[in-house]
Amino acid sequence: MNIVQIIPGSGGSFYCGNCLRDSKFVEALRKEGHNVVKVPMYLPLFSDEHDLGDTPVFYGAVSIYLKQLYPIFQKAPKWFDRLLNTKPMLKLAASMAGSTNAKGLEEMTVSMLLGEEGKQKEELERMVDWIVENLQPDVIHISNALLLGLARRIREKAGVPVVCSLQDEDVWVDAMKPGFQDQVWKLMQEKAKDVDSFIAVSHYFAKVMTERLSLPPEKVYPVYLGVDPSEYEYIPPMDKPRNIGYISRLCHENGFDIVVDAFILLKRKPGFEDVKLVATGGSTGVDVKYIRMLKRRIEREGLSHEVDFHEEFEGAGRHAFMRKVAVGTVPVRNGEAFGMYLPELMASGIPIVQPALGAFPEIVEKSGGGRIYTPNDPATLADTWAALLSDREGLQQLGLQARKGVEQYFNIHDHANEMIGVYRQMIEKKIQYAS
Repeated sequence: MNIVQIIPGSGGSFYCGNCLRDSKFVEALRKEGHNVVKVPMYLPLFSDEHDLGDTPVFYGAVSIYLKQLYPIFQKAPKWFDRLLNTKPMLKLAASMAGSTNAKGLEEMTVSMLLGEEGKQKEELERMVDWIVENLQPDVIHISNALLLGLARRIREKAGVPVVCSLQDEDVWVDAMKPGFQDQVWKLMQEKAKDVDSFIAVSHYFAKVMTERLSLPPEKVYPVYLGVDPSEYEYIPPMDKPRNIGYISRLCHENGFDIVVDAFILLKRKPGFEDVKLVATGGSTGVDVKYIRMLKRRIEREGLSHEVDFHEEFEGAGRHAFMRKVAVGTVPVRNGEAFGMYLPELMASGIPIVQPALGAFPEIVEKSGGGRIYTPNDPATLADTWAALLSDREGLQQLGLQARKGVEQYFNIHDHANEMIGVYRQMIEKKIQYAS
């Protein structure tokens, strides 16, 4: 089967769970014998991306931002577009606040959802033409529902089923100015009709988006995220220092300040003198002041040597991080549809401690590899860590169960086969409809 995966990139400046999700599915589908091509949008996928070949980055972040903000750039010559879409320019854009925040990009989001009626219509035609001419796909998979404006033109020109993943679109839309929120949700409901099926990353989020997009339930397929357990080194918690790990973008939305404050409270308790905090995941320009403030708070508490800002979060650097920690926590303020870091941590034998928000309770209950706490505040988190770290045997058993939970419920190869099943259903329906 020839599969095209359209993926918005992060440029490698921070731990991008959605990018990682798509890339891991691509790898697993290829191992099942399918031909899969990643088509990046906005920014490169990762700083170390190596398998894109001659695939261009469509909708270059710098170019489309300027054209949206200043109409004069819509008449810019082709050479100027090519200059803006060079790797150095896109890498620079990735390190800035830009495309990681909904506020300020409301009009761009609306324009993208309008598809062939939006300001990026020329780029839409360019991308679809390139896909049809070069890839001859059997199915095209769009990374998220904010890209639904692509679907109609893809179906018209490529004539193949279009599948769309669902993960945390609500977080993006609900952060917009109130006047735009209703407009975006209505547009997404309308454009959802151009998609053959949706893949939700959890049962929790399947329910959320079925309601918010007014989707027929039979059109939504829950398929969990996963990893290949063989790619992760299982180290029992007993064989590691009692360190706490945070792996995600270091930002307010993901609750990094909650982790820092909880760690300060934990260190004030007797019996945790050996425990350190190890944090990784990168950041963007908008996070600089926030991180600086937290570093000052850590310094005032005299804990600068107790907090390790682990710089490398891709590839080998991420695995090195996993070897340092015994417990993992990412206390996302509003919860998440899943969280790619969860199976990564658990596959490494690291129990997860997560707030009772979003899909976190579902994931912990399914795997048996962690603890849920509520409310999502530093004091409750510190107490939950303290109870877990004080019970070495319990921690050991939880680490083993975390690994088993991934092997049984969050194995990427199992979920890749589920995805293939959805693709085949859509292709068969398309054939039956055509005949």
